[in-house]
Amino acid sequence: MQENKSYVIWNNKGGVGKSTITFHIASVYAEKNPDRDVIVIDMCPQANSSSMLMGGGKDSEAKLQELISKDEPQSVVGYITEATLNGDAPLKKYITPLQAINANLVSNLYLISGDGNLELIAPLLSERAEATPLSATDNPWIKIHTIIKKLTVKRLSDDRPCTYFIDTNPSFAIYTQLAIVGGEKLLVPINADDSSIFAITGLFNLIWGTSVMHPVYGKYTFASKAEAHGLELPKISFLLGNRFTQKKGAAHAFKALSNEAIAKMYSEFTNNPDKFELSSSPISDISDFEKTYSIELRDFNSAGVVAANQGLPLSKMDKHSYVVYGETIQVAKEQRELCKDTIESLVEKL
Repeated sequence: MQENKSYVIWNNKGGVGKSTITFHIASVYAEKNPDRDVIVIDMCPQANSSSMLMGGGKDSEAKLQELISKDEPQSVVGYITEATLNGDAPLKKYITPLQAINANLVSNLYLISGDGNLELIAPLLSERAEATPLSATDNPWIKIHTIIKKLTVKRLSDDRPCTYFIDTNPSFAIYTQLAIVGGEKLLVPINADDSSIFAITGLFNLIWGTSVMHPVYGKYTFASKAEAHGLELPKISFLLGNRFTQKKGAAHAFKALSNEAIAKMYSEFTNNPDKFELSSSPISDISDFEKTYSIELRDFNSAGVVAANQGLPLSKMDKHSYVVYGETIQVAKEQRELCKDTIESLVEKL
């Protein structure tokens, strides 16, 4: 029997395209894997990937509000709340079949929607995680931090495996910690800019800790507690170079930055190879590392605007122009095809 899979898309820098990438990967993955149920867990209070998946624009906002305003929210907050109170929660109660809302998507794609109330329940989750254990076998910190991890082993039916894609917030709030723990594999989107390069160090420090523990605060960090509790953390699968591929003219500047980002990640790899998914071929230099772990995504440009506004996967984007809030947006066929090919190539590797 095939196993479930789970991927978390995270970087501790905002604006790197986490939600957009989640939308495109999940929609294409579901198309290419009809034998699997594909479930997006939106762990970001802004719920941008939820909006795209539900059709984008103002209509999706109304649909999202309908889900989160129920007495028992049909959202990630509803699931986490029930799991916190009862120790577990049923998967089917909180998922939304997306094709019923967005006809552009395939029938095996589902959503546990994002919810702005993640911010409101964060203090409660932190308080519960730090509660005094009631017995030698009670572990409140693990109970809270593994809520999403326990979710991603569930199936909608016994004979169909699930693949989960977990969208995240750039913050390292407790709900982001739950999201990171929930993924077996980590996809790291970065932009070709200096702040993305600096964020790589922060990513490693936040998840796995610094090489030298701070004498005062070190024992209170997520990393130190995860280690103390023996908590399994995800392995890095790919570094996703979002917006690396540019038109000729700006290419040299962007390539210099992308090279620096890859070099920074390679440095982390040489120090912490166990933090990366095991490669089927040996990694002896930075060139091997780049070929194995780095994928350059196209800049979606106008195709990205249309996809976000209309919940339209690249596979269904077959027109030359679309109307977005009264403005006609041109989408060149060549651009659509290049973006589509890049995403499909990534999905084939997952």
